[in-house]
Amino acid sequence: MTPSLSLAASDAVRAAELRRTKLLAALVLLATLALFIAARSLLHVHPIFGYVAAFAEAATIGGIADWYAVVALFRRPLGLPIPHTAIIPANQNRIADKLGEFVETHFLEAAPVEAKLRQVDFGRFIADWLSDDKRSADLARFVLRLLPEAFAAAETSGLKALAARQISAQLNAIDVAPLAASALRSFIERRRHQGLLDDLMQAMHEALERPEMLRTMRDKIRDELPTLLKLYRTDAFLLNKIVASVTAFFADVRADPAHPFRAEFDRLALSLVERFASDPAYTQRLDTLKRDVLARPELAALADTVWDNARAYIDANASGGVLHDHLAKLFVEAGRALATDDDLRAEINAGILVIAKTFIAEQKSGVSGFIADQVKSWDMRQLIGVLELNVGRDLQYIRFNGSLIGGLAGLALYCFEMLLRLP
Repeated sequence: MTPSLSLAASDAVRAAELRRTKLLAALVLLATLALFIAARSLLHVHPIFGYVAAFAEAATIGGIADWYAVVALFRRPLGLPIPHTAIIPANQNRIADKLGEFVETHFLEAAPVEAKLRQVDFGRFIADWLSDDKRSADLARFVLRLLPEAFAAAETSGLKALAARQISAQLNAIDVAPLAASALRSFIERRRHQGLLDDLMQAMHEALERPEMLRTMRDKIRDELPTLLKLYRTDAFLLNKIVASVTAFFADVRADPAHPFRAEFDRLALSLVERFASDPAYTQRLDTLKRDVLARPELAALADTVWDNARAYIDANASGGVLHDHLAKLFVEAGRALATDDDLRAEINAGILVIAKTFIAEQKSGVSGFIADQVKSWDMRQLIGVLELNVGRDLQYIRFNGSLIGGLAGLALYCFEMLLRLP
């Protein structure tokens, strides 16, 4: 089915003006023809009528010639199969191809497209759009309607299992040792390990004050002492000395940030970091530990539980409620934050610019082909009607100009002829 071109209601006014202009041009042509006939018939009355006849004759010829030129653009004059007439219908396919090529070359080139895209603040548009409460609420409602279907599609299509395998593969591919070394190095550089040392000594101090711990230590000392020393309660004496010495040492270290033991602890911690970073044995142990953890069935069960709980929660709140309100509020806050973050908006604009440029560059030939195909499929009678409606009135003035210029040219030639006849 051939697509049709719709005309606006206001085009009726243009059509009426076009009809009036055509009628006026035809009347001018008839008037010049009548003037020519009258002037020719009055040549015997006075020589002045020769000049009038020359003007009218040339004006009539000019009017007819320009009428022919205007009509030949759109159709065959008087329906006659004259060559090089009905120019637009005869060249519809070529015009379509050239129009598509023109749009591709001059409108979809990288430079003008980029210049135009840079004028658009996409980040500001997104921020303003999200900042509107109603729009964010509608977006939240739309997202919540899609989420249950997304969960179901992920399960039925095998996407969930594929994602789990991919995540597991990526985790297994991670080299843990450099990450552990980097994390420990950062931990040490911030002196956090000294706080850990303080907590460790505090815990040991508290443990030494517990009666059950003291009894265990005393029994251990008693087992190691000779029988003779046991009679003199040497175990209690040694226990008290050990506990007092250790607690005093802990107190000294905790009270003195520059205590030598802290420097030794620094050295020990840095040595551990270096081993993580360079010792293959540590690397292998960490890798084995990582694989053992990832292979644990409890981890897979935990992931399934989290997935099921998330899906159940989404299903229960998909129609609205608290989740919808929180999500809508999140969108609004994101929009307002984006409105005040110039750097983030600039990054968004740059990203959209790259995407849009790439998309247009890849699809511009398709756009050109689409335009050409559309023009080729148009009903030429309707297309000619639209063109005449929009430019036909101006083209009719060519006929007026043709009559005037032709008449003046004819008059000038007639005057030149009269001059040549003078003795």
